[in-house]
Amino acid sequence: MSEEKSDAGNDPRLGLLLEGIIKLAAGDLDARIEVSDARDEIDAVIMGTNLLAEDLQIIYAELEERVAARTKQLHEAHREMQHMAMTDSLTGLNNRSAFTSALTDAQERARNGGQRPAILLLDMNGFKGINDSLGHTIGDQVLEIVAQRISGAVREEDMVARMGGDEFAVLLRDVTPAIANSIGNRVLAAVDGIMEIEGHHLRCGASMGLRMAQPEQTAQVLMMEADIAMYESKAEGRGRLKVFKQEMLHARQLRNQLVSELKEAITGSQLVLFYQPIIRLDTRGIEGVEALVRWNHPTRGMVMPDEFIPIAEETGMISELGTWVLRTAVEQLQQWRSDPLTAHHDFNMRINVSAADLQRLEFVEDVRDALSSAGLDPSQLVLELTESAVIQGNDLDRYTLKALERLGVGMEIDDFGTGYSSIDYLRRLPVHAVKVDRSLLSALGSDPSQPALLAAVLQLIRACGLGAVWEGIETEDQAEYLLSIGCTSGQGYFFSRPLPEAQLTEQLRHHKAWPVRD
Repeated sequence: MSEEKSDAGNDPRLGLLLEGIIKLAAGDLDARIEVSDARDEIDAVIMGTNLLAEDLQIIYAELEERVAARTKQLHEAHREMQHMAMTDSLTGLNNRSAFTSALTDAQERARNGGQRPAILLLDMNGFKGINDSLGHTIGDQVLEIVAQRISGAVREEDMVARMGGDEFAVLLRDVTPAIANSIGNRVLAAVDGIMEIEGHHLRCGASMGLRMAQPEQTAQVLMMEADIAMYESKAEGRGRLKVFKQEMLHARQLRNQLVSELKEAITGSQLVLFYQPIIRLDTRGIEGVEALVRWNHPTRGMVMPDEFIPIAEETGMISELGTWVLRTAVEQLQQWRSDPLTAHHDFNMRINVSAADLQRLEFVEDVRDALSSAGLDPSQLVLELTESAVIQGNDLDRYTLKALERLGVGMEIDDFGTGYSSIDYLRRLPVHAVKVDRSLLSALGSDPSQPALLAAVLQLIRACGLGAVWEGIETEDQAEYLLSIGCTSGQGYFFSRPLPEAQLTEQLRHHKAWPVRD
């Protein structure tokens, strides 16, 4: 018995078995141990070890397949995420990140001897009005159509991107200024066409800026300068292509400085109100004053509103500016009504209201609070609304107008006759009068047909149950003609220019009729 054990202990197969197990443990699943003809217990262990190796080999192969499949899925998911991260979900175009990256690459190629790229940046005109009045669903369809039109108007090698909102960009690779101009104008023409969406015939043109790249510029600087050119296009009437010029950057820097200064002016004491009388044409007595804001700049002197009102509108400061005008104007009216020397003039205060005011839920409360603080009846305040603000209005605008009507303030349409709407539409608004734009009166005396036109306009206004105030009266003849056709109210330099509070107060104390004869 002991001899058998000794023989087994010296069996060379045990060494082979041990060597095979070590190889398996090391990961060599191809290793196999030869089975002898003895077919004894040691051979049984060897066969079991070989079977284990085969099973492990099968399991490992399956595991490798699974790992390879999962790895492929992860790579595909990563590529999909990268594609999504660089693609605009609505239009399928490239997004801002993709555009910036491509522009950076194009600049690098240009620095290495390639032709310089150019970028077109365009912003849709009138898109906000479509979105607000017809809803985001139609607005999204407009953007999709615009994306298709831009893509169809550029070359195959060009890259089109949606930068966000209603702003698009085109990267023009390897172009001359002439080719870039040609492509830009082709894009503008394509975008400008009529769109038929759910029964609506819509037109939404664009303003465009073009920037030819310089080798040393970053993508961010190029896009900023294209943006400056695009806003220059908007300022000059839209629907145009403007090429960036260095003086545009200087103008933008001045504008940015003006924005900062305007913030200080509103919160400080640099704003002042001038007041222009509205006169009864029959008695020449004053029936109202229009409050007109001026900016008494510490170094530039008196800045007129056409310089800073557009900036206030673009930057969102117009509501804060409007609130200041509202409170200051009604407080001044209360002072005039409380002064025994001016109280005999029974007139109201007119202030201009911006489209942004109509969009603020707090606006009605601001008006109510200002009147309450000044102790004035709402009927003593008249809000002047531009045609464009109410014609393109949405549900919030209509709610605000109805709430103001219930409050009891007067409302009239300013600049009537500038071509925005029909009188029938205005008749359905809660307004009591229109202020006829000065352009209709300017031709009186030089155009033989103008008197009949003015009479017809006034008759149409009165037929709709509205009063009329005529702007731009500069001569006695104009005033007398308007009175002869039945117009009772007017405003213009013939009666008075806008006056500072102290000067108008002095005239109110000493004069009962206008124009003032000194």
